[in-house]
Amino acid sequence: MPEHIKKQLLDEIKTLEHELAYELPAEIKKAVAMGDLSENAEYHMAKQRQDFVNARLGQLKRRMAELSLVNLANIPRDKAGFGSTVVVYDATKDEEFVYRLVTSEESDVAKGLISTTSPIGRGLVGKRVGDVATIVTPNGKRQLEILKLTTIHDETGENGDGQSAAQATQ
Repeated sequence: MPEHIKKQLLDEIKTLEHELAYELPAEIKKAVAMGDLSENAEYHMAKQRQDFVNARLGQLKRRMAELSLVNLANIPRDKAGFGSTVVVYDATKDEEFVYRLVTSEESDVAKGLISTTSPIGRGLVGKRVGDVATIVTPNGKRQLEILKLTTIHDETGENGDGQSAAQATQ
């Protein structure tokens, strides 16, 4: 898992856990002291926020667990996958695009960072140079031909046994 993503998720978890443990109980206690809970907007808002924070914490912890299971050895070396940079030709637009396949947390379409779970990302994963991916988007179908592929292994300089090329020659 990319370190900056791990840090981002851990920071949000820490913030929400603090809110859940300290801030929300204080708000609820203050609202209860106001009396009748059936018409107490502050109490109901604090309880709703507490439910939201609990749900979000669950999502974040599940996502951390999912990302920690990513094993670079399982990412293909000859096909598009997480961390790959893919140069494609879009026949519909008669243009070339460069996409990097990233986690949903890193996704930024304007910068060419495409989540592996997005329609384009799902269409490109598993493709090789020369393959054509048919992508169904809200604007219709797009045909993307893979012109160039650089996998995460190419970028890190790792060879087939988990060592970098420099380590293998030592």
